[in-house]
Amino acid sequence: MLAIGLMSGTSLDGVDAALIETDGEALVRPIAFRGEAYSDLARAELAEATALALTFDRPRASPSIVAASDLIVRTHAMVVQKLLRDAGVEAEAVDVIGFHGQTVAHRPDRGWTWQIGDGQALADATGIVTVSDFRSADVAAGGQGAPLIPIYHAALAADLAKPVAILNLGGVANISWIGRDGALIAFDTGPANGLIDHWMEAETGQRYDANGDMAAAGRVEPTVLDTMMDNGWFDLAPPKSLDRNDFTIQPARGLSAADGAATLTAFTARTVARALDHLPERPDRLLVAGGGRHNATMLAMIAAETGLTPEPTDGQGWDGDALEAQGFAYMAVRRLTERPISFPGTTGVAAPMTGGVVHRPASV
Repeated sequence: MLAIGLMSGTSLDGVDAALIETDGEALVRPIAFRGEAYSDLARAELAEATALALTFDRPRASPSIVAASDLIVRTHAMVVQKLLRDAGVEAEAVDVIGFHGQTVAHRPDRGWTWQIGDGQALADATGIVTVSDFRSADVAAGGQGAPLIPIYHAALAADLAKPVAILNLGGVANISWIGRDGALIAFDTGPANGLIDHWMEAETGQRYDANGDMAAAGRVEPTVLDTMMDNGWFDLAPPKSLDRNDFTIQPARGLSAADGAATLTAFTARTVARALDHLPERPDRLLVAGGGRHNATMLAMIAAETGLTPEPTDGQGWDGDALEAQGFAYMAVRRLTERPISFPGTTGVAAPMTGGVVHRPASV
């Protein structure tokens, strides 16, 4: 099947769109990828919707969140058209879209997770069958609803020596561990780029710490780092997941811009090292995807903390910017064929289960 995956992460930097051919099992053939940045206005609108959603005790309609949802659909429909144009593929040739939507709040402890973006509206706008709302069924069944990408990581890593781990450094970091017998364990490890991005924007007006240069110029403040690590969440056995806003930059307030960046980057590195303690066996290799793989200072700190050399997934021929979008395309195909996307070892759900709601275009 030809499938498009769409991912808009908690960093609010833009939409990633990937076109792949897959059977939802071993066959994965990347065809095209496109990243589309949000405008400053769009980022502000989505940030406002997220801040509001986090104040709710459960998802409910609100004018600003409805408007943000409409923005998500418009933006994603536009990116689909651009991706298809880049690939020279007609919409009629695509079997399905995997539409993650935008997470505005993730509260599995309260029995819900909330991704805005109307799947039916996107199906109607593109003329392509669309699968959305991948996480809610898992949460309703007692799972964490995240991370979901591990089943795709396992497909990509099928021929690699085990045990191996794939670390995704997005707004939040998550790790997928694949054992010698194919056992799959995955969980969020802690913040990745989210806190650093927030710090940089607050202290310097820059959206992120390019290559980790600001952190490299600073000094890690051990007292602040120890304070941030003094959180019982890190001691919890997996599976477990986070909302990006579960941690804040507040402990670093008062540090210089460089020292704060260094300390927050060290926090990400140390939480990754702490996560490895929860694995049945240390991985032989640590492959790294997501925007954080471009941060040389972060990778150096992870190496120092873990004793492993982080290897960008690009060295395997896997585009580290495209993996999440590709993963949702892969899971959309699995949903159409009623195969599981979440598992006891990845989200804590009692039994493997599929997820996602299928929307067929009104014209079909």
